[in-house]
Amino acid sequence: MFSPARALLISTAALVLESASHGRGVDDARVARVSTVHELRAEARAATPGTRIEVAPGDYAGGIYLENLRGAKGLPIVIAGADPKNPPRFVGGADGIHLINPSFVELHDLAVTGAKGNGVSIDDGGKFSPALRGLVLRKLRISNIGPRGNCDALKLSGINGFRVEDCEFSSWGTGAGSGIDMVGCHDGVVTGCEFRHEEDVRASGGSGIQMKGGSARVVVRANRFVHAGERALNIGGSTGLQYFRPPLEEWPQGAGRYEAKEITVEGNTIIGSLSPICFVGIDGATVRFNTIYRPGKWAIRILQETNAPEFVPSRGGVFSDNLIVFSSATWSAGGVNIGGNTAPETFRFAGNHWFCVDRPDRSRPQLPSAEDGGTYGVDPQFADASTLDLRLKGTSQAMGKGATGLRK
Repeated sequence: MFSPARALLISTAALVLESASHGRGVDDARVARVSTVHELRAEARAATPGTRIEVAPGDYAGGIYLENLRGAKGLPIVIAGADPKNPPRFVGGADGIHLINPSFVELHDLAVTGAKGNGVSIDDGGKFSPALRGLVLRKLRISNIGPRGNCDALKLSGINGFRVEDCEFSSWGTGAGSGIDMVGCHDGVVTGCEFRHEEDVRASGGSGIQMKGGSARVVVRANRFVHAGERALNIGGSTGLQYFRPPLEEWPQGAGRYEAKEITVEGNTIIGSLSPICFVGIDGATVRFNTIYRPGKWAIRILQETNAPEFVPSRGGVFSDNLIVFSSATWSAGGVNIGGNTAPETFRFAGNHWFCVDRPDRSRPQLPSAEDGGTYGVDPQFADASTLDLRLKGTSQAMGKGATGLRK
């Protein structure tokens, strides 16, 4: 479960990020207003801690590459739309916006569309550092990326200490892309975001959020996923060994390797997807207080896609206090798919509410271990499922479960 120690660690990271946005005196900040790509690049090169670059509304050519932006704790470099109600649009380019090796940088109120590679890409420049980077991405709108292949709306590689909040991600690379793809990322929070892709999961592929390559201590909280790829939440995954962060040769000998560890997914609403929750090569993850509505085939998959030496079998998952509503017509293998080289017996299930809309008598899932305190076959009474309003009526026996049950 979400231990006090882990909560303190995440809270500490969040405080570091929040300090990047607050406590700055007016006299410390320099505001630069730009209306061309040339001006944006020039101001970014000249930016010092505390600089705020405001981008006028309008369309700008994508392909913005900015390297080594260096803000400071309490004095971030901010690149923001001058008018949050009419954000500037970065259109096209290989990557819409690409930040290389940034520290204490924030992006606010920007739109990115039509990039051929990734919408926004942020990486460590190939030189991983354990230091917190203090990155904040707020109210970004990223759409129509790819359109096919491993093209992500937001790509994060080797980033420690980040916060993604109140963003909108739609139509990333069909087949293999992700709304957010994290490789070797640590101590981050994704909250209040919306992910939308294609309703036909057989065509969409990919994932809503993927956390792999040694990612750890990431919280995904209170987001909404609507047909967000084949795997809405891919906790773990499959990563080329040379891309792990930190590099695998720096991992303690005998400690056990993993794609993802200490991931928390809580308070989210997940509509559709072939399998909303996938545990893939994990060494501990908690999925709790989520509402999962009409998955395409399974609610959960437990898989192992990286079988190199020293990698632990997918193990130690917790699935608790979730609300799962499904149809028997699309439900497969009791709602849980278990792959080879995994340790499903180490997973714990507790307090989930399961309901099959067309056959309530078939609401009990086939779990790899006994569930403690589960509820089966009781209509949760959504406010209006026909419009995907999945709040619970006051008379619901599922009150306290699912996304609305998470204590803020």
